[in-house]
Amino acid sequence: MDAEAAQMIGAGLAAIGAGIAAGGVGNVFSSFLQGALRNPAAADSQQGRLFIGFAAVELLGLLAFVIAMILIFVA
Repeated sequence: MDAEAAQMIGAGLAAIGAGIAAGGVGNVFSSFLQGALRNPAAADSQQGRLFIGFAAVELLGLLAFVIAMILIFVA
């Protein structure tokens, strides 16, 4: 296997993380909605944690995307 093929395989594997991040965002919001529907009075206090969780999952997806682009164009 030559180096260019290994780059593309590595980039494809890194891009999987961007797809998994979409599932993570859905999981964060579904968990918030389940909790908010069970206890609507506590939903306002949990909204900050919702955005922190969303930002963390989105950061991991963006990092996976950046690593894939680095593997394709730089390495």
